[in-house]
Amino acid sequence: MSDEGPVMPRGSVSRTARLASLPLGAAGRATLGLGKRLSGRPADAVTAELQQRTAEQLFAVLGQLKGGAMKLGQTLSVFEAAVPEEVAAPYREALVKLQEEAPPMPVRTVHAVLAQQLGGTWRQRFREFDDQPAAAASIGQVHRATWRDGRDVAVKIQYPGAATALMADLNQLARFARLFAALFPGLDVKPLIAELKARVVEELDYTLEADAQRQFAAAYAGDEQVAVPRVVASAPKVIVSEWLDGTPLSRIITEGTREQRDHAGHLLAVLHFSAPQRAGLLHADPHPGNFRLLADGRLGVIDFGATARLPDGHPEPIGRLLRWALAGKADEVLADLRTEGFVRPSMEVDAQGVLEYLSPLLDPLRDRHFHFTRAWMQEQAARIADPRNDASRLGRQLNLPPAYLLIHRVTIGSIGVLCQLDAAGDFRGVLEEWLPGFVE
Repeated sequence: MSDEGPVMPRGSVSRTARLASLPLGAAGRATLGLGKRLSGRPADAVTAELQQRTAEQLFAVLGQLKGGAMKLGQTLSVFEAAVPEEVAAPYREALVKLQEEAPPMPVRTVHAVLAQQLGGTWRQRFREFDDQPAAAASIGQVHRATWRDGRDVAVKIQYPGAATALMADLNQLARFARLFAALFPGLDVKPLIAELKARVVEELDYTLEADAQRQFAAAYAGDEQVAVPRVVASAPKVIVSEWLDGTPLSRIITEGTREQRDHAGHLLAVLHFSAPQRAGLLHADPHPGNFRLLADGRLGVIDFGATARLPDGHPEPIGRLLRWALAGKADEVLADLRTEGFVRPSMEVDAQGVLEYLSPLLDPLRDRHFHFTRAWMQEQAARIADPRNDASRLGRQLNLPPAYLLIHRVTIGSIGVLCQLDAAGDFRGVLEEWLPGFVE
């Protein structure tokens, strides 16, 4: 089957027109905000109103973009804990709508892709195949089926034309990076979109995803805490893997018990810090849709489209830096930051100032108990984003070396999910067990 007649609309005129309407609205709102400030309204109230209006317009456009918007939306969703609730609420609603309302592929297209990828006799591989999709993702959809040996399986099928449409979306979204800055203070969306574009090429190749899933499944086979479904069959645009039943993390975020929240949070931390050591990979897409809490208490992981290869495990300097910082050794922290490239050679910075900048971010590791909350994340985001304070000025002087970019984003993303979960527990213990360099 060729790539003709794509299911996902490519960068069509209407999509471009919808995106083009965004900056005009933003400029209008900024002018409005300035007028209100001059008329004596408090700056915070004006900022909140601007955020609210920007959010509404942005979500209206994101909702019409589907693929690239969903991809960016999922990536940004982990940051929503850092945004005030009145702004975050429509954001969550827009994302849920994106995922629930993605139009399914016509059945004949599904069958054509399966025939092209698994061969003309693909039906003989299955005892049963449900033509109605069980879930929609940004670049494909999932069908439930029974494999020929009786196993329940998930069949992930990529939309024809997904590559073209997705790249067109991301190229367009990159033009409106400053709009996101109004919503997510302190978050530079441009490098995020650039990284998404680079990774999308990998995510579109299900062969790579299947290999990563096999690697994870082998590393966690028989594990008591983490469950990874085994791959049954794979092709460049189709993955068949064992079906995992469980409670989606998104549901635990909205209605989970205290015990479920804490348990899920603990297991997410275990996955994040143990995978590089055990599988040589970092699961790099920590959004709630990719995880389930199974009936037996394990964390089920169901999407491996984004992984970072760390064959030597987590970089040891991260653990060492955290250890120095927690011990209050400002000079050692600065020396290590310089060695690793976080502080450029020409940059003069105060060692104690750097330690004070990092210190609040280390609160989760000081003791045997920490409670991740949206309020804590909002406080950190505001501290780092406020140009009037020392922490923000210092933060802008620090550099993020390319080798640490993805680890940094995934760690912040995972913390965002922990704050959405409102999870509490002993996170220091997880690092002591799994992070090289953290324990002397």
